[in-house]
Amino acid sequence: MQRIAITTLGCKTNQFESAAMAETLERDGFLVVPFEDEADIYVINTCTVTARTDAESRRLIRRARNNRPEAKIVVTGCYAQLAFEQLREMPGVNLILGNSEKKGIAELVREIGDVPRVLVSDISLDRKAGGITLESFAEHTRAFLQVQNGCDAFCSYCIVPYARGRSRSVPLAEALDGIRSFAGKGFKEVVLTGIHLGGYGLDLTPPINLTELLAAIEEERLVPRLRLGSVEPTEISTPLVRIMSASDIICPHIHVPLQSGHDQVLTRMNRRYTTARFREVIEELTGSVPDICIGCDVIAGFPGETDGEFEESFRFIESLPVAYLHVFPFSSRQGTKAAAMPGHLPGGVVRKRAELLRRLSERKKDAYCREFIGRELKVLVQESKGDGMVKGLSRNYIPVIFAGNETLINTEITVGITGAGKASLMGECASLERGFIHKEIP
Repeated sequence: MQRIAITTLGCKTNQFESAAMAETLERDGFLVVPFEDEADIYVINTCTVTARTDAESRRLIRRARNNRPEAKIVVTGCYAQLAFEQLREMPGVNLILGNSEKKGIAELVREIGDVPRVLVSDISLDRKAGGITLESFAEHTRAFLQVQNGCDAFCSYCIVPYARGRSRSVPLAEALDGIRSFAGKGFKEVVLTGIHLGGYGLDLTPPINLTELLAAIEEERLVPRLRLGSVEPTEISTPLVRIMSASDIICPHIHVPLQSGHDQVLTRMNRRYTTARFREVIEELTGSVPDICIGCDVIAGFPGETDGEFEESFRFIESLPVAYLHVFPFSSRQGTKAAAMPGHLPGGVVRKRAELLRRLSERKKDAYCREFIGRELKVLVQESKGDGMVKGLSRNYIPVIFAGNETLINTEITVGITGAGKASLMGECASLERGFIHKEIP
């Protein structure tokens, strides 16, 4: 039995695809081992969203080659899709697979020889999603379901549309089957993911949308908890907000990419909304969905961003009722429009602005979490922390630690919140829910 190790960089879509590859390889007779272990084959599932992730991909390739020189190395993912010629020149790389080709990895790795092979097709020609199935997941309580791939937005800083192709969706029946499969395996929460999740269904015949997918899942009550990934502000409609507000299975949590709080910077980014419209979306969510946790992506130091633009952006973000930020220092990515823009800022300026935004995120997260002291939250237990404590995730995306043991893992508990730490809440167990059945803990 050949030993194969997989490591993953980047987004939840890549994480899903790595898990699917691992499952396929195990069914085909391979032994999947941790990437730190000795293996006969190493698979690096790469990301290319920044130059830094490109460098990290190359570092992992060198690490695998140095750890076991006789092993075969497979490189796939977005960096492989766009830079296969560069990767082909790296010593030790035996097989390069594009994002479409990774679906057939089990058969292809059996054919690895000493002569490097490149199997990368033109992903812009792909018009269908799907083709990757997943029946289990490494995390035993929450599973990620990829229902959409690709992107049509072409933001000026982003290489993803070139690496992932056009937006394409998993048919509704197939998506529902995926959730049923996860539920049958005992998962209590499914996270819907995609490169451009808000564009779900628009490419199908007949077209549908994300709200209709949510309504179908809600109607069948397929899982106790359903969580959305990232949805663009232009695609958060009033019907979507209404179904989130009325549902008792859709978690009150959503990630809404902002990128900048200044209209002129948004225009240069090719983002198709204004700060005024963004505020309307956020206020509709917070006004309709009780206790909702909203996260935002923000890019610090976009080319041409003046001190005044940054200060105005900072004040705008500070005024929003959001719970946390994902802050990205601008990193020039060759092949994007932003890379050729004038006014690239010194690294020190970019890092300083990113640090200011991270501190703002910490303050917002702390303030949001403290709102729940003295209240109760439903928490899905994920792991034992030892010393008689367990850790789980609330429906509104707050880590919670309380007394318990490993028998509570994959169980939803009602927890009374007693205090707040730096990155989590502390609480005491109030009640127990298994699936949809509620009972008191004896």
